[in-house]
Amino acid sequence: MDPRITIVRGRANWMRRRIIQMIYEARQGHPGGDLSATDVLATLYYAVMRYDAANPTDPKRDRFVMSKGHCTGALYTALAGAGFFPEEELSTYLQPNSRLNGHPNRMYLPGVETNTGPLGHGLPVALGIAIAGQIDGADYRTFVLTGDGELQEGSMWEAAMLAGHRKLDTLTVIVDRNRLQQGARTEDTNALEPLGDKWAAFGWEVHSIDGHDYAALLEVIEAPAHGKPRVIIANTLKGNGISFMQDQASWHHGVPNAEQYALALQELTLPEDAA
Repeated sequence: MDPRITIVRGRANWMRRRIIQMIYEARQGHPGGDLSATDVLATLYYAVMRYDAANPTDPKRDRFVMSKGHCTGALYTALAGAGFFPEEELSTYLQPNSRLNGHPNRMYLPGVETNTGPLGHGLPVALGIAIAGQIDGADYRTFVLTGDGELQEGSMWEAAMLAGHRKLDTLTVIVDRNRLQQGARTEDTNALEPLGDKWAAFGWEVHSIDGHDYAALLEVIEAPAHGKPRVIIANTLKGNGISFMQDQASWHHGVPNAEQYALALQELTLPEDAA
């Protein structure tokens, strides 16, 4: 087994526990989407991406854009765990005057490439970042994490069309395909399937994997480029890791009560963490 998987698994589990603590203490947040995206973020930040947390604007760094910008619990824990700011600051999440507000702000936090939150903006911005790298002959990679409900925004497909046209093989989109959006299932709201065929029609290399499988994530993210932008449809569970949250639209915004919080922490304690 790739030794990085043990590291990523441990960091992802820490992220999940810390996310739930942050949301419980703040009494607000987006736990369902945070938890479905955690494994992707842990894989990127702790096993894949090139960056220097002490020099967050290093021009050689890989870029990451959190297009589903409402899921800041997952992003902030990933950044803190990677050393961009002290982990202790996570306790200020969504508090007055905190740098950790509901949508990421690049003027507040190192490691945030662009402000996101209004859906449909992340991929267009990342497209511009990738085109700049292509013009400059730079070798950095640009990664985007988007929600699947966000793909109902037309701006995402305009960006996808141009990325395919320019053969931006340094650009990777990861779709958090948990099949739920606020209040309903994506396929009941505005059907996306056949999702892979849509991306392929725009000139993208398409992969569909288990978004909670670290080995599968590493394999496809690190596979050689083939002259096309790459989309990874990461099939995930909203609320992954907590039994009563999994695959439930009500946990898009939900906040656990004291009993649920205790149960969540219990379920997120791995045997090797027990000591």
